[in-house]
Amino acid sequence: MEGIISSAGFPVYLHGFSAIDSYLGRNTGAAVHILCGADIADLARLFEDIRYPGAAFANAAVNFGAKTVYFRCEDGSAYVSADAAVISANIRQSYHPSLKFLEFYQDCKTRRFYDPNDLYPLLRGIRDGRCGCAEPEQCQQWINPSSGHTPAQHTITDAAMILARYFPETTGHSINEIAVMSGNLCPSIAMPGPEEQRLLLTGLLEASNPAPGFELLKKTGYIGVCWPELAVLDDVDHSKEFHPEGNVWRHTMETLRYRKYGRGSPGAGFDLRLSLGLLLHDTGKPLSESAGSRRFDGHAELGELQARRFLERLDFDTSLVNDVCYLVRNHMLPAALPRLPLSRTGKIMASPLFPTLMELYRCDESSSFKGLDGYYQSSAAYQSYLKHRRNPAKTWYASR
Repeated sequence: MEGIISSAGFPVYLHGFSAIDSYLGRNTGAAVHILCGADIADLARLFEDIRYPGAAFANAAVNFGAKTVYFRCEDGSAYVSADAAVISANIRQSYHPSLKFLEFYQDCKTRRFYDPNDLYPLLRGIRDGRCGCAEPEQCQQWINPSSGHTPAQHTITDAAMILARYFPETTGHSINEIAVMSGNLCPSIAMPGPEEQRLLLTGLLEASNPAPGFELLKKTGYIGVCWPELAVLDDVDHSKEFHPEGNVWRHTMETLRYRKYGRGSPGAGFDLRLSLGLLLHDTGKPLSESAGSRRFDGHAELGELQARRFLERLDFDTSLVNDVCYLVRNHMLPAALPRLPLSRTGKIMASPLFPTLMELYRCDESSSFKGLDGYYQSSAAYQSYLKHRRNPAKTWYASR
């Protein structure tokens, strides 16, 4: 991708999150951010399937397999000189992201990094696991707004992404400091487009502990405006006997900590289906009512409806929406697996998504006070089902 642009004679850089991830030796994630000297017409000639998500978000985008490359085009004064070094310097100086932490670049041709704000010490600390950004004064190394003209609301979303991806152990006090600063810059939240919301949500869920990013979005009002299905989770209390982590919002954030990186595919990162399933699995609770001993009666079915509306509004792929809805609708079943007949569970266990459903159950149980005994019992029941399903001579389990 970058080589195509370089070969056409245009300077091209990874910038912001993508350049930082490259420096840290991390997977760049589903979105790749590129700053280049080509204009939109140049890119249209180079890439047949180019599309245009919007100038405030990105000038152009191209899908490459599981990744999407987002281009920012910087031209004009960059071409007053024939000297490649001068052109490159002009391009880097002409673009300013929302926060100085994101003013970090990598030349895609030479692989050289450019660090105008002396971020190397901070990035080395992140790389070596020495920087948790636990104090507000430490945050000032990256929270300072850039001198550019990026929409102020992007300060909130970019800060949320930075917290989740690079400072996951940030304290609540630091989040409050950032929220105050962000609120001063952007006193009201405007509704961004579906692709921008989807990119933000996916970027947060790629992180090992997205909770600090989500907390910042909640404190600044972004979630209340854009993702109300999540905002109301903070209003629903849980039984302290089984959920000492707190209400439904805090429980949901806690479940995300127990995902396994690269499960089933080395280097694949966190499973987006599982992450979305965990994020949305209890969204039916604010809509449910008590029925006898069941405080949240029917919340899984209500949650499926909420999840579908939420994901379709953000234009997620239909197959992904259906997979996540399967997880939300059935997330209560694994707990009952050892005591239910196969006439009720066989079809659900036959799904190729059932192992992911079991992972959701493990994360759900891990975040509570109940321990994993139920998960191990359900795993044994599932293994028994698989063993006997492979042997057609066995018929006893069909009517179990």
